[in-house]
Amino acid sequence: MRVRTAILISGRGSNMAALLAAARDPGFPAEIALVLANRADAGGLATAAAAGIPTAVVPSREYGRDRAAHEAAVQAVLEAHGIGLVCLAGYMRLLTPWLVERWAGRMLNIHPSLLPAFPGLDTHARALAAGARLHGCTVHWVTEAMDAGPILAQAAVPVLPGDDEAALADRVLAQEHLLYPAALRLAAGGAVAWPAPAAVLSNPLPGSPPLPKPQPETR
Repeated sequence: MRVRTAILISGRGSNMAALLAAARDPGFPAEIALVLANRADAGGLATAAAAGIPTAVVPSREYGRDRAAHEAAVQAVLEAHGIGLVCLAGYMRLLTPWLVERWAGRMLNIHPSLLPAFPGLDTHARALAAGARLHGCTVHWVTEAMDAGPILAQAAVPVLPGDDEAALADRVLAQEHLLYPAALRLAAGGAVAWPAPAAVLSNPLPGSPPLPKPQPETR
């Protein structure tokens, strides 16, 4: 049975669109059963609706600083839709331990850096300022500490001479759209176990030998 999966967004949802495209394959182990936004003007809602995916909005502004009440409302919607796995895709909310605990081992996030380097915001500008030769993206399990959960998968891109923030961001985003569906396939298909990480560099640089695929965790 496919795992009923929710995608949480705050904006245009380009990674959401990549996940929707992957899940159209009936053999994909996750079914996108809900797209939930904390903003009514999130552009990804229209994309999801056009694809026939149920959508919901739990506006964070209506709850002010009461993060607990907002997350309780989000949790109620997830439960009502029978969700088994959550993917954060540009969801611009720092989650409380209360919600994270309820989804431990069942919530993924994608971050635009090779964690543990450059957690938080402005990752591309910070990578350029640091003189990084490699940059990329990471899919990780969500834990209480921001961008610090066990790594599930990573993809790297070179930082090229003359790169500016926009050029580097575009190169990383192209890999995000490949990496997140691959990571969701691993998680929903049971190929990796929580909480043990199973990191894999999914796109070796040109000229590099292929890297082995991650193998199921054994206990």
